[in-house]
Amino acid sequence: MVGSHLRFAAAAVFFLQVAGCASTRNFADNEPVTTGGRVETPAHPLECVSFARAHSGIDLRGDAADWWGQAAGRFARGNKPKEGSILVLTGYAGPHRSHLAVVRDVISPREIRVDHANWMNDGAIYLSDPIVDVSPENNWSEVRVYNQRAAAWGKQTYLVQGFIGPGRVPKDLRLAEAD
Repeated sequence: MVGSHLRFAAAAVFFLQVAGCASTRNFADNEPVTTGGRVETPAHPLECVSFARAHSGIDLRGDAADWWGQAAGRFARGNKPKEGSILVLTGYAGPHRSHLAVVRDVISPREIRVDHANWMNDGAIYLSDPIVDVSPENNWSEVRVYNQRAAAWGKQTYLVQGFIGPGRVPKDLRLAEAD
């Protein structure tokens, strides 16, 4: 009986340690700003693509998963957020699905605010939604998104393909890329 209690306690400690290793990065030491932001329900549900196009000035078409490739040679692309750029999340809601959000503000090197639509597949508009970089290298390759409806950080970590814009690639550089 005593032996089974000890084995149970040892197993509990082991699983707690393993769970600690498997958890996502804890960013409480530099707690992101979470005030502000709001959710609006439009008369008709919106998609992230049409919202991003209308609010960024970046006129790309088609599925969100195709925007990164379409932007090559036409719009600036990078791995750092800039106001007015479009954040492209890859693998959102499945391996071949992406999500687009317009960067509203760069709060710090690890936090931005975005405007986007249909984040929770509800057609709603999310304004000034906090997003934090949780990548180990601080390179914006992995992020977490604040859930405004729950007033808490989401548990899911999302992969970032990059940021499109906010400007076009100059014409002379486009010609050089074509050569």
